[in-house]
Amino acid sequence: MTNEPPRGQRRDAESDPTEWHGHRIVTEQDLGAVFDEDDAEAAELRAQRKRRLHGVVLGVLAGLLVLAAVVAQGINAGWINLPRPEARPAVESGCPAGPYLYQSPETVTVNVYNTTAQPGLAGQVAEALKARGFAIGVVGNSTVNREGMTAIILSGPDGESGAFTMQQQIPDTQYIQDDREDASVDVVIGSAYTTLVPLEKAEAAAPGPISCPWKSGAPEPEAGS
Repeated sequence: MTNEPPRGQRRDAESDPTEWHGHRIVTEQDLGAVFDEDDAEAAELRAQRKRRLHGVVLGVLAGLLVLAAVVAQGINAGWINLPRPEARPAVESGCPAGPYLYQSPETVTVNVYNTTAQPGLAGQVAEALKARGFAIGVVGNSTVNREGMTAIILSGPDGESGAFTMQQQIPDTQYIQDDREDASVDVVIGSAYTTLVPLEKAEAAAPGPISCPWKSGAPEPEAGS
């Protein structure tokens, strides 16, 4: 047995080494080119998936921002009601005597609630107080069964000076102390409310006590509130 080529064929030293008996031999370079092409397609698919995912995330974030803006506008306008606050606070047996000084408005955080049938009233009062420099917290609706009231002012012990200051803004308000631990003040607007006291008169208030006509108890919430 020899290494001579079959009869009729001649060994050609310059022949293509990738061919054998007329058939092409698959080389490492051929395999590498195929796998490189597959890797490129896979990378492109991954890139497309990432782009789609980014688009979905951006769309969801944009939707949440729009929803938040609509909810905020609805709360301010009064056609979206927040959960009603507890209208049965723990009442002190006596009325804080003070005397209290008028506080700088920016140091007083005020939550404003509307108990009337007039939509958007809490937002209107909140805007008026904000224009006077007060820090506005929650704006929403509540229900208190008390006919003819102008407003109820509520605070914890740390908010007594702020409550005194708020009583100078709204005439004929009635104070109730609850057990909150911060210095925030709630203003619950009633059907007898008309407008704020003129700013000059409010700022000129002399040191004095808080007004507490309800020494014997708190207003009762309506059923279902």
